[in-house]
Amino acid sequence: MLKRALPALTLCFLTLPAVAQTVPAAEPAAPTLATADSAPTDAAGEPLPQTILVSGQRPGPGLWKVTKGDHVLWVFGIHDPLPKGMEWRSKEVERKIAQSQEFLGAPGGGVHVGWGGGLGALPFLIGLKKNPDGATLKDVLPPDLYARWAPLKQKYFGDDDGIERERPVFVAQELYQRAKVQAGLHKGPDLREVLGKLANQHKLKYTSSKVEVELKEPGKAARAFKKGAMEDVPCLAATITQLETDIEAMRTRANAWAVGELDAIEKLDYSDRESACHNAFLSSAITTLQPELLTMQQRARDSWLAAAEKALDTNTSTFGLLSMKDVLSPQGTLARLKAKGYTVEKPN
Repeated sequence: MLKRALPALTLCFLTLPAVAQTVPAAEPAAPTLATADSAPTDAAGEPLPQTILVSGQRPGPGLWKVTKGDHVLWVFGIHDPLPKGMEWRSKEVERKIAQSQEFLGAPGGGVHVGWGGGLGALPFLIGLKKNPDGATLKDVLPPDLYARWAPLKQKYFGDDDGIERERPVFVAQELYQRAKVQAGLHKGPDLREVLGKLANQHKLKYTSSKVEVELKEPGKAARAFKKGAMEDVPCLAATITQLETDIEAMRTRANAWAVGELDAIEKLDYSDRESACHNAFLSSAITTLQPELLTMQQRARDSWLAAAEKALDTNTSTFGLLSMKDVLSPQGTLARLKAKGYTVEKPN
């Protein structure tokens, strides 16, 4: 139970998975349609026009090039979700890693508890995902939003009424995951781990920008979380909106990333779902107990930026990872490097 419930306590901040997944060798395959059981449908269950999802070995996008004099930082933008049948492989990326001296891991945050503290919190983890005071979604959602949720509940959860008693933010997470699977999309091999393994094989210096926060009183945090209010209705609302309007755009983005069509990626807007759900956890009572959680992700991005500047001073070649959203955002990390005077070039 501890492993299942602690993600709620850790506010679902980004962490690096513990197990690496290798990329099997395969011949490139022709694009294929998603299988019938993953074909997307609208809220009423009617089939939607399908984007062809690519499969087989795909390289992803090219590398962004950041330079200072004759020193270079190669940046790879990672993306989720990806086409279900795709396997990642890029000889260009492998070459650049082999030629580099340092590897900058993607920025992220993590919350941890000591084993004793985790055991002490166990009695308070029961019901952690439930709405306070036995409320149901019908009680906490505005009527118009609940009316939009009802057909999605039937489509993705069927007769499972247990979901009705969970907080909107947890409903949103599970709804989004199930919708991705049905649309023929999945997380795929975690490229942070795959590329980190390549860097290790070539004996690159590894620099982490992960910011860790220890949960000081997990039992108290669990009690506060269960009883406290959250501003998480916007998270579910944004998720429902994305599933009503953006499924095909998600599939198009996944394809565009897989085959490296940068123009197509840049023309598509990214949903506000992630920000709305992240803000939901930031509104919980846990951040009142430990305010440093509020700045965890920003501190991780700042740490990556500082490491990148140091690497550009020190190394002939450095390889770094960022999320595609961070790469493309006008307020993202590459934009910040450009504003500092570094030369930033898109992939050819």
